[in-house]
Amino acid sequence: MERFALKKLVAWKNSDTRKPLLFLGARQVGKTWLLKEFGQKYFEKTAYFKFDNNARLSTFFDGDYNVTRIIPLLELEAGFKFDPENTLLIFDEIQICPRAITSLKYFCEDAREYCIAAAGSMLGVEEHKGSGWPVGKIDKLLLYPMSFSEFMVAGKNELMLEPLKNYDKAIIKTFMDKYTELLKNYYFVGGMPEVVQTFIDSKDYFATRKMQESLLDNYKDDFSTHAPAPEIEKIYALWDSIPVQLAKERKTFIYKEVLKGGRTRTLADPLRFLTNAGLCYKIPRVQSPGIPLDAYKDDAFKLFFLDVGLLGAKSNLSPKTLLDGNQIFKEFKGALAEEFVLQEFKAYFDQKLFYWSAERSANEIDFLIQDDSNFIPIEVKSEQNLKAKSLKAFCQKYKPQTAVRLSLQQPSFSPVPFENENGAYRLCDIPLFAIENWQKFAGEEEKEYTSKNYKPL
Repeated sequence: MERFALKKLVAWKNSDTRKPLLFLGARQVGKTWLLKEFGQKYFEKTAYFKFDNNARLSTFFDGDYNVTRIIPLLELEAGFKFDPENTLLIFDEIQICPRAITSLKYFCEDAREYCIAAAGSMLGVEEHKGSGWPVGKIDKLLLYPMSFSEFMVAGKNELMLEPLKNYDKAIIKTFMDKYTELLKNYYFVGGMPEVVQTFIDSKDYFATRKMQESLLDNYKDDFSTHAPAPEIEKIYALWDSIPVQLAKERKTFIYKEVLKGGRTRTLADPLRFLTNAGLCYKIPRVQSPGIPLDAYKDDAFKLFFLDVGLLGAKSNLSPKTLLDGNQIFKEFKGALAEEFVLQEFKAYFDQKLFYWSAERSANEIDFLIQDDSNFIPIEVKSEQNLKAKSLKAFCQKYKPQTAVRLSLQQPSFSPVPFENENGAYRLCDIPLFAIENWQKFAGEEEKEYTSKNYKPL
């Protein structure tokens, strides 16, 4: 199984300013597997230390943080001497030992020649942020569920990526049905590595769903392990409410729909717990966009799941849905499509996303992103229906240079007229399955259009 984050790990290894790495992500996204793969491919030796099943390890970090004392103990545990430049040291489940997290500061200051990658669940690590946190002394890398491209590679469909990378419109048009079929499968399977492997090995949708349900059960078990007892039932209620609220036409999260009397004060800690665990994403609203977008957000937000496949499982989306044409694209009023788009932007660009909705109006833009000094509205269409009243209203009011519409349509570019001094905004239609290359598609479409003597309207 190929993970594109491997390239980021190689870049970290070769960096002149390398610090100890904290490799984070939700449980079961593949952190341990990827670090071991990294060690096997790019180092002569790997010393793997797992804190949750070896109590002796934690004692190495008792007392002082003298690295010259700690290294020999680790060598004894590993059974060999470390060659700093040719040995990868993996500290797995590091959240079990907060002092090991603190020690990364001293490895950075006193022994930066050692290549140390520490992995942990986001939830466990977040619990230990405080006075011992190695501020400024670590590099951080987040791992997300497998992207659509990774899913295609895992399923031996890597040749389908080439037309997307090369912007080969003729081939894309010829194989639209194939891309749509792969996307349909990804909507159902999602990007959790164990689930993807189950699907690839078995081609059994019901076995795949069982694996997803097992992961969801494991996450709920984590709630009772890590959360304060008074908060557990609220966390369950909030977790169960996410798919229900995403199924609404307007997806702004409403606290009072979680439980009776629910409001910000009573649910703030449960929400923080789930977001810190990386199990959901909080997407804030911007009502009057400006740059930077972060400065214009308000208290409203949408809440999305970690993974589109898990969202379908949590929502009891039947595997039979896959047999009914493109019914999967119609489910939950586009919630699966929006979940997919968010997941892709996170995986490829680690992008911070926002959304827009108008006061006293049904108009809403699914996502806003910031690109240098511009904001870009992104409309998500789950099928081929390209009506975009909200997008037009947004563009007429706020005059962005570019708007993006993601759907199952062919890629295209067009100026859309309205009455203002600029004359038109640029609307780029991009297939949902091409998000990884959306900027290339937009640029090539505009170039192709302007070559046909296009003049601003």
